[in-house]
Amino acid sequence: MIGTLFIFSAPSGAGKTSLVKALLECTHHIGVSVSHTTRAPRPGEENGKDYHFVSTAEFQRMIGEAAFLEHAQVFDNYYGTSQAWVEAELAAGRDVILEIDWQGAQQVRHLMPEAVSVFIAPPSIQTLRERLERRGQDSADVIERRMRDARTEMSHYGEYDYLIINDNFDNSLQELRSVVVARRHRLAAQQQRHADILQALLNG
Repeated sequence: MIGTLFIFSAPSGAGKTSLVKALLECTHHIGVSVSHTTRAPRPGEENGKDYHFVSTAEFQRMIGEAAFLEHAQVFDNYYGTSQAWVEAELAAGRDVILEIDWQGAQQVRHLMPEAVSVFIAPPSIQTLRERLERRGQDSADVIERRMRDARTEMSHYGEYDYLIINDNFDNSLQELRSVVVARRHRLAAQQQRHADILQALLNG
């Protein structure tokens, strides 16, 4: 049975990373694509686990080899998703999450229109700013740039299949998981998963 490709997008600070981490802890047979990036590692990040950290020259070489399912420039750095890895995971029956921005989402939908996309938004602009400030990772100038880019990101929410307003973490996690579970229970998937049971029911 082929797995499902999920696209999760959100402005920086909306809580997407925390939601995905919690989703992985309570949901089996699903994983997150480890993107390639040219940005420097943040404290605590590991190469190959959080990202594949590569040089700009290496990233450009991979673009030339058509190695990416999608790639984009975000905050002066490049990010990309390995097409070969995603296709292998899906073929093995595992669901895959892509944490990408609206630009990458458009590229993926073009190549894989069957992908299921979810946009995660904050309850307010003020809440988004407070979350960015609490992280303590960025300077005031970077936070202002992230706020400007957040408005651009959020203007594309209408391109997605599902919309989740992350005003309560537990509720948002339940809503996000419901999307994954519902997708797994669509008719075509259940027919493949339970072919023997269905056949026995019909013959009985």
